Amino acid sequence: MIENPIPWPNGAQCACAITFDIDADSLIHVSRPNDSYQRLYPTSMGRYGPTVAIPRILETYRRLGIKQSFFVPGWCLENYSSVMEKILLEGHEIGHHGWIHEDPTNTLGQVQREAFEKALETHKRICGVSPRGYRAPVYNVTPQVIDLLIENGFIYESSLMGDDIPYVLKTDGGQLFEIPVHWGCDDWPPFAHYEEIGYMMPVRAPSEGLKGFWEEFDAQYEAGGFFMLIVHPFLTGRLARWRIVERWLEETIASKRVWFAPLDEIVGHVQRLMDEGVYNPKVDKLPYYSGPVEI
Repeated sequence: MIENPIPWPNGAQCACAITFDIDADSLIHVSRPNDSYQRLYPTSMGRYGPTVAIPRILETYRRLGIKQSFFVPGWCLENYSSVMEKILLEGHEIGHHGWIHEDPTNTLGQVQREAFEKALETHKRICGVSPRGYRAPVYNVTPQVIDLLIENGFIYESSLMGDDIPYVLKTDGGQLFEIPVHWGCDDWPPFAHYEEIGYMMPVRAPSEGLKGFWEEFDAQYEAGGFFMLIVHPFLTGRLARWRIVERWLEETIASKRVWFAPLDEIVGHVQRLMDEGVYNPKVDKLPYYSGPVEI
């Protein structure tokens, strides 16, 4: 089913990552900047992520001995720096996720560069290192952002949907890895109910909303592929939902040949295979189009 499967380490049949976008309450501030401070319910809903869900998630990962990746806007790094310190002390990866979850398609040109670089400097200051990976807010990565990533030495980005497994994005300026996402492995459709930012999903029961994720894993495992969830602490980190994820993790680790790793380690593994001449990933040349498409 996958034409060019990646050989995973130690005989693993599938690489796995449960990645979190820690948007916290940046969402209400970027969408309603004039009166967000008056809106206590969405603010508290966002704050639940770093203050309640993240300690719960870190405890599960610690107990099971796995390291994973978290993507955090620069504004959230600053406002929840003590939580970020805990994530880093546990050995997890923190990636770039914009400044305050601004949509890159709405912030082109100099505005986009300034937001990107402001977040990058915040990462360096608070995390002590430059991020190696990036995920665009609402997945809306632009050619300009790809250029900024290459210019600043990023090794991967994770916003596109062009394959089932990691592949390479190549531009005239350089290249980096793409760790593909898709909506079938994102918790926004089954769980997000957020009128203030234009999302009114019918909230599904935890078992029903998560069921599709496990079906996605089964297909990837059978094909020797790559399974990644893209989830949010204030959604999937809530008690009933995370209990189901935790039980799935326990069962999967006990019964399947899987490799749980942060995305920078997965990219590093693929790069080593390429350096050794034993694997060649698919390459997508960017940009796909040089300007508006004539209809």
